[in-house]
Amino acid sequence: MALKALVHKLSLNLSDMDRHQYGDYNLTIAQHPSENEHRLMLRVLAFALNASDKLSFTKGLCADDEPEIWEKSLTDEIELWIDLGLPDEKRLKKACNQSKQAILYTYGDGDQKVWLEKHQGKFFQHTNLRVISIPFEQSQQLIPLAARHMQLSVTVQDGQVWVSNETDSVLIEPITIL
Repeated sequence: MALKALVHKLSLNLSDMDRHQYGDYNLTIAQHPSENEHRLMLRVLAFALNASDKLSFTKGLCADDEPEIWEKSLTDEIELWIDLGLPDEKRLKKACNQSKQAILYTYGDGDQKVWLEKHQGKFFQHTNLRVISIPFEQSQQLIPLAARHMQLSVTVQDGQVWVSNETDSVLIEPITIL
């Protein structure tokens, strides 16, 4: 018998002073059986950093031909493709070719630095690609905030991201690589 996705409900209050984006988002997020809470919370962070009324989670790990999060136009064109992790060059190229803008959030302990050094020269081939590194130690602090029913506040100012629930706050300082 196959394992089913775990469903999370998220009430997100966003104050992004850097982008002048403010709002409340009620989201349903499916956590794939092979996905850990660390990765789930990084998807939440990526959503918050790019939040808009048209942004939505996709099938994610269940679909190789889709990003983690996307924004589509009314004509079904991919405006924004958001991925996580350390993808191969083929996936990066696909993201850039199929969307107007692609954003990759890298994370991980030791592998992130090696991956960035290996692929950095190839990034410049894609003018619509942004690569943002999430420091591993900071991202690990998001894990205790994960729950089946989450109420999170995210505040973004001067490149710093504060993610808070009723009892805890975590500071994330994303590093723009490209």
